[in-house]
Amino acid sequence: MVQVDPRPQAGDTVTSVAATGSADGTRGKGLSGNSVGLLGSAVIGISTVAPVYCLTSTLGPTVGEVGVQMPAVFLAGFLPMLLVAFAYRELNKAVPDCGTSFTWTVKAFGPRVGWMCGWGLVIATIIVLSNLAGVATSFFYLLLGELTGSQAIADLDGNRAAHVLTCLAFIAVATAISYRGMTATKGVQYTLVGLQLAVLAVFVVMAVAKAQSGDLAGSLHFSWTWLDPFAVRSFSAFAAGLSLSIFMFWGWDTCLTVNEETTGSAKTPGRAALLAMLVLIGSYLLTAVASQMFSGVGHKGTGLGNPDTADNVFAALANPVMGTVLGVLLFVAVLASAAASLQTTFIPVARTVLAMSTYEALPASFAKIHPRFRSPGRATIAAGVATGVFYAVMSLLSENVLIDTIYALGLMICFYYSITAFACAWFFRRELRNSARDLLFKGVFPFAGGLLLAAVFGKTLTDMWNPAYGSGSSVFGIGSVFVIGVGLLLLGVVIMLIMRRRSPAFFRGEVLTRATPALVVEE
Repeated sequence: MVQVDPRPQAGDTVTSVAATGSADGTRGKGLSGNSVGLLGSAVIGISTVAPVYCLTSTLGPTVGEVGVQMPAVFLAGFLPMLLVAFAYRELNKAVPDCGTSFTWTVKAFGPRVGWMCGWGLVIATIIVLSNLAGVATSFFYLLLGELTGSQAIADLDGNRAAHVLTCLAFIAVATAISYRGMTATKGVQYTLVGLQLAVLAVFVVMAVAKAQSGDLAGSLHFSWTWLDPFAVRSFSAFAAGLSLSIFMFWGWDTCLTVNEETTGSAKTPGRAALLAMLVLIGSYLLTAVASQMFSGVGHKGTGLGNPDTADNVFAALANPVMGTVLGVLLFVAVLASAAASLQTTFIPVARTVLAMSTYEALPASFAKIHPRFRSPGRATIAAGVATGVFYAVMSLLSENVLIDTIYALGLMICFYYSITAFACAWFFRRELRNSARDLLFKGVFPFAGGLLLAAVFGKTLTDMWNPAYGSGSSVFGIGSVFVIGVGLLLLGVVIMLIMRRRSPAFFRGEVLTRATPALVVEE
C-alpha cells in the first residue's frame, strides 16, 4: 500500500510560485520567510489581543450581564477558543497559508463560504482596530491630564471632533509602522507586552491586598462560586457575557496569519497560539477576581457594574487601587496595549486581504508586496483607510459606538471562527479513523468548538434585535448592535456578488480548489 499525500510534511522543502502554486494548490505571496520564531509569534498574538485594553473595555459590560459570575464566563469563553485553536493548529500543519480561515474554508467548503469567512475575519479586524484607536485616544488624553494636572486636557476626550481626529492620527501612525513589515512590527512588541503583563501583576497584587484589608465599601471576599457558570441568572445573560468573553480572546490567531513568515511554518504558529492563550486566560482570571474583590459589582462609584465607567474600568480604578503615582502606570499600560495592538492587528487583515487578492477573490492590486519591506503594502493601507472611515461613520451614528461595536464584534468572531472549526472537521473527515488523536484533534474538538460558537452566534443574533441589547441605542426601533452586525455581514454578501462578476474563475473553484487529504490507496 502506498500513502499518497500531496501536502508538505515537516522537513520538506517546498517552493511556492505564484504562477504555478505549490503541491497543495496554494500560492506564494512574496512575504519575508523565517522572520519570526516561537516566542516572537506568541508575543505578536498576545499583543494583538491587547489584554489590558480588553480588560478595561470588557470587565464592566460583562459584570453588567452576569454579575459575580464574570470569572466563570471568562473560563467558558476560553473553552471554545481552545477547541478552535486545535482546529487552526491542524489546518496550519496541512496548509500553512497566510489566508488562514479564508484559504482553509475555501478548500473545505468552496469559494462562496470561504469568501464570507474571510470577510468575517476582515470586518472583525476593522471593528477591533477602530475600538483600539478609540481606547488609545481616551487614555492618551487621560494620561496627559494626569501628567499635566489639567482637567481641560483630559476633557478633550469628550470633544467629538478632537477625539475622532486623534483616532485617525493613531490609525495613520499604526498603518505606517505596519507598512514597514514584520521587522518593524515585532521590534517593539516584546517591551510593550512585558509592560502590560507586569502592570497587570502589580494591579492584581495591590487590589487583592486592599480588598483583604476590610476597609473598602463594596469589596467582596473571594468565593469559588464565582467560577460556576451555572449560577448565571439566565441563558440570555450567559450568552451575552460569553459573547463578550469570546471577544477578549480574539487575536490569538494572528500567530497563524504570519505562518509564511515564521520559522517552522507548519508547527511553530500552532504552538505559539496555544502558548498565547494560556498566558491570556491566566491574566484574565487573576485580574477579574482581583477587580471583583476590590470593587464589587455595584452600580455606583467604583463598582464594576457602574454603567458610567463600563467602557473604561481601569480609568476609574487606577488611582483607588494603585495610588496617584503608580496609577499612572495603569494609564500607560492601557495606552501601550491599545497602541501596540493597533499596530499588530493590521497583520491578520492585511494578510487575509493579500491572500484573497492572490487567489483572485479580491482585486489584484491588493496582492502587491513592497519590494523593500516584503509586506502587503496596499492591503495594509486599504485596511487603515477602511478603519478610519468605519470609526468616523460609527461615531456619527451612535454615541455608544465603543460598547455596541464590541457586542457586534462578538457576532463576527463567532461567525468566522465557527466556520473555520467546521472546515477542519470536514477537511480531515477521511483521516478521523486513522487514530484516536486524529479523531479528537481533527474532528471532535474542532466540531465541538464550532458548535459552541455557532450556538452563541445564533443566540446573540436573536437577542441583539432588542434595542436594550448593548448600549440600549437603536436605529428605527431595531437594536443598533443588530444593525451593525447584520448590516456588515450583508455588506460582505454584496461585495462578494460584485467580485463574482469580476472574478468568475475563483468562484467557479478554478483558482483555489476544494481538497481533502488523500486516502490510502491500493497499489
